[in-house]
Amino acid sequence: MPRRRASISVGAMAVVSALVLSACAVGPSDRPAVAHDGSGAGPGGPPPTSAPARPIPPLTEPKDVGLSFVDCTDTVNRKLGSPNSLRVGCAKLPTTLDSPTRPGRGNTRIQLTKVGEGKHPLVVLNDAMGEPGSLYAVRLAAQLPKEILDVFHLIGVDRRGTGDSDAVRCVNQPSRSAMVGFDPAVTDAGALGELLETTRDAAQECMLDLDEQLGAFDTARTANDMNALREALGVPQLNAVARGDASRVLTVFAERYRDEVGRFILDGSPDPTVDAVGQAEARASGLKDAFAAFTADCATRGCPLGATPDQVVNDLVAKLRGQPLRGPRITFQSGTALRAVAAGLADRPRWPELAEAITKARDGDATGLESFVLPLWNGPDRDMIRLDGGLVTTCNDTTTRVDPARAATLAQEWTAKYPIFGALSAHELAWCMPWPVPAQPLPVPRAPEAPPMLVLGTEKDAVTPLAGTTKTAEALSTAVQVNWQGAGHGAFARSSCVNEASRLYLVEGKAPTNGTVCPP
Repeated sequence: MPRRRASISVGAMAVVSALVLSACAVGPSDRPAVAHDGSGAGPGGPPPTSAPARPIPPLTEPKDVGLSFVDCTDTVNRKLGSPNSLRVGCAKLPTTLDSPTRPGRGNTRIQLTKVGEGKHPLVVLNDAMGEPGSLYAVRLAAQLPKEILDVFHLIGVDRRGTGDSDAVRCVNQPSRSAMVGFDPAVTDAGALGELLETTRDAAQECMLDLDEQLGAFDTARTANDMNALREALGVPQLNAVARGDASRVLTVFAERYRDEVGRFILDGSPDPTVDAVGQAEARASGLKDAFAAFTADCATRGCPLGATPDQVVNDLVAKLRGQPLRGPRITFQSGTALRAVAAGLADRPRWPELAEAITKARDGDATGLESFVLPLWNGPDRDMIRLDGGLVTTCNDTTTRVDPARAATLAQEWTAKYPIFGALSAHELAWCMPWPVPAQPLPVPRAPEAPPMLVLGTEKDAVTPLAGTTKTAEALSTAVQVNWQGAGHGAFARSSCVNEASRLYLVEGKAPTNGTVCPP
């Protein structure tokens, strides 16, 4: 029996024509379609569309089947850290826990938010270790164009075990701090053995705490939660947008519930054709590209980091290795600081703030940098501690286990290829080493009988690089891909061109031209 259950109850030639606000180029060559950002006047005419074999499902009138949302605007605004004029409702969805040792049994609750006044529900999911979907949906609602919010209201979902969804809280605080703060310069197996001891302590705590529930927190079972949510929302097909690894929730759903697939947007999907090692290297590559874009942005703005932000970051990490820096709530070790930078790179609108925070940390003030990394393992609210639930989900989703010797080899190789973030990404592979191995990893999605899905890619995505997202689109026989030449993490609601492609798909039920490229 578990020790505690209080918090857990049971996925050419360019021919330019208007995309209303943007323009897309289509033609018979292999060159991608190109869309303008709407800053100039393009020629008139309807947006080009593809002709999928199976139509995009129509929007249907939802039935009121009893989900009860209560106003939680003030609470959500406090968690977001900024005022929001939109009214927000909160609710809990009961669903089946379905752990491997008790299939089809047990109960758990999923946290939901509702924002917007459109008639049709659009479910929003986020990365397992990212901002809870309940909060992410509210941020999106403040950014989406009126044309989408006139039709849809957003339903933010905290994936099982994360956020406020009967959240997993099983890693002790010393282990959290040691994992996040581990020196990103370490590349030898002996020192990495110390990291393994820390992750073993974390895994043992979670196994004792969760007992037979441990295996129930994964992407495959979250897909089942989405069908329970569809039923609770009273719609025959689920309409949803998922960022990052949450895209896998939707692709599993499409494989399992093909007739219940509505309009799906996969925003920055990880490469489904590689194992955890391949995905970790992709993240290192994505961080390298995003940091290059951050450096160019710094030069354009004349940011306080000067001409060599990479040197400033390396110097800060080296300094903290011998002299940790105390922030308002946490102590910064070298790994803590670098993870804060990585988190900031994923959030493109906050790059000016990130540059300022790095500069101040160099001068002995960690206040700004703390805001980027604090949610990983500490915060004023339970649903702001992201490491535990994300760690359990990540380790339950993969059969890959990397020992210190291999992690050391990868750290050495990746440090040469991705100088700032290579070893950091290799270290994360050791986090799952002590965990039980699931029966099977997530499959490569195919969903040949599903309707068309819109796959959004970002050229310099710090979390799920474009190459992996393209592999997702290639695996899905009915996918339509639109790429944004921007940086950060995710493209949805990030440009007028992407907004228009999304509006075309979500509101009109028409697929944009496959291969469309949106400018930054």
